[in-house]
Amino acid sequence: MSQPSAWVVQWAHLVLPGGRVLDVACGAGRHLHWFAERGHAVTGVDRAPDAIASAARWGRAIQADIEAGPWPFAGETFDAVVVTNYLWRPRLPDIVAAVAPGGVLLYETFAAGNETIGKPSRPDFLLRPGELLAACIGLRIVAYEDGYEAAPQRFVQRIAAVRLDASDIVPQHPLRAPARP
Repeated sequence: MSQPSAWVVQWAHLVLPGGRVLDVACGAGRHLHWFAERGHAVTGVDRAPDAIASAARWGRAIQADIEAGPWPFAGETFDAVVVTNYLWRPRLPDIVAAVAPGGVLLYETFAAGNETIGKPSRPDFLLRPGELLAACIGLRIVAYEDGYEAAPQRFVQRIAAVRLDASDIVPQHPLRAPARP
């Protein structure tokens, strides 16, 4: 089994201990395995039957084509949503909506510029500058990177973003509150 993303590992401390983790396009389950070993309830989704068969060793694994079919988690939220090396723009709102209050989105994938050095090279699979930030409007950005990485050589965007819950929002000072009519 391959190692988890260094970005995911770096920011995993933001995930509620024992929290529910969703891995989108989970493949064989490298992140499911890593989070399950740390006591998290894990769920993965992928369209490949062999990937899901492997991922099921670590927790709940759902075979679904989220590009051609419905989002299998409508109305469901998770303490962490993890996405690596995957982009399907029509699903970005669903992915962000799946982050529970107090939960975290850990997302890392290829960015514009990658076409100059290798695959993926199609614009459909490369985030445009600032696109991941724009998708996370409404979340608190904890960390963000957009640029070139030498080993392995690639252009990448990464984000760690938290959905604040009501207790995290500081009330407006009463002297600065808008006047009531």
